[in-house]
Amino acid sequence: MSQKKSAADALLKGASEEEREDRWNLRPRRLKECIGQQQVVESLHIAIAAAKKRGEPLDHILFFGAPGLGKTTFARIIANEMGTAFKGSSGPALERGGDLVAVLTNLEEGDILFIDEIHRLSKTVEEFLYPAMEDFRVDIIFDKGAHARVYRPSISRFTLIGATTRAGLVSSPLRQRFGLFKELTFYSEEDLLKAVKRSASILEVPVEESGAREIARRSRGTIRIANRLLRRVRDYAQVKGDGQITRELADQALRLEGVDDIGLTDLDRRLLRTIVENYAGGPVGIEALSATLQEEARTLEDMVEPFLLALGFLVRTTAGRKVTERALQHLGIEPTTDAQAKLL
Repeated sequence: MSQKKSAADALLKGASEEEREDRWNLRPRRLKECIGQQQVVESLHIAIAAAKKRGEPLDHILFFGAPGLGKTTFARIIANEMGTAFKGSSGPALERGGDLVAVLTNLEEGDILFIDEIHRLSKTVEEFLYPAMEDFRVDIIFDKGAHARVYRPSISRFTLIGATTRAGLVSSPLRQRFGLFKELTFYSEEDLLKAVKRSASILEVPVEESGAREIARRSRGTIRIANRLLRRVRDYAQVKGDGQITRELADQALRLEGVDDIGLTDLDRRLLRTIVENYAGGPVGIEALSATLQEEARTLEDMVEPFLLALGFLVRTTAGRKVTERALQHLGIEPTTDAQAKLL
């Protein structure tokens, strides 16, 4: 294997071994196997059928939405439907223009190049990506100053699939080069119920309807979390019960994991209580919360806030985050007069 090929392979990082064992086997492989996101599924079905009919690669696609909603899974499904290879990397892994060039020049006709956290690409790397997306070529500059030479090799026609949890941070020039924009939203309880049953069947775990629904109800609208909770409840049922997941065993297992009746975790509750107790209900900036909770601001913004915002427990204002009365009711907190005046 050439040194160039090895360098490209090092940058094309898909799932870890653990992720492949724990999640990939539970992921759908075809559009017809997908649960929920029906508008996205139908749109992709039409786009893929049209591209195959013309014998052309699919348009570049940008998926955006909260973590765990299926962006990577849809990218893999598209590769399967198109009958092409899937090559995965991430924005932080592509540090220099040369990193991207190494990847692009090793793609074959019709390959899917998936870049997770695409909003974290550097401006320099983006500059290399623009001509690759539009004209399927890269600009390689040799030497500097008066001796500078530009080499423009053609590359195979490929489809770039970008994924981001922060669509607003994707630069306008890059965003305009995508042909399809697909937002993934939180799943309904019924869709999550179907997903839990499907995963339980694959894992060969006996589960009662009420047990599956308890897991679905507390999965934060996310199939990835539903699958993780299913595995934890499975372990609990095998040790504390006869292996079958019932509603009672599911409830006991999830409470042991710190997941309450509606899916809030210890970190969720700590964030809400911190805003109430330390900042009189808000508003408070994310950096102040990060310092108080000793958690990365990115973790709070990407992993915690989306679900709290969806529940209506938290609101963002120009001055910062505020807790709502609905959150106080769930936590069983009586607001003080000062805090009450700040709440919606």
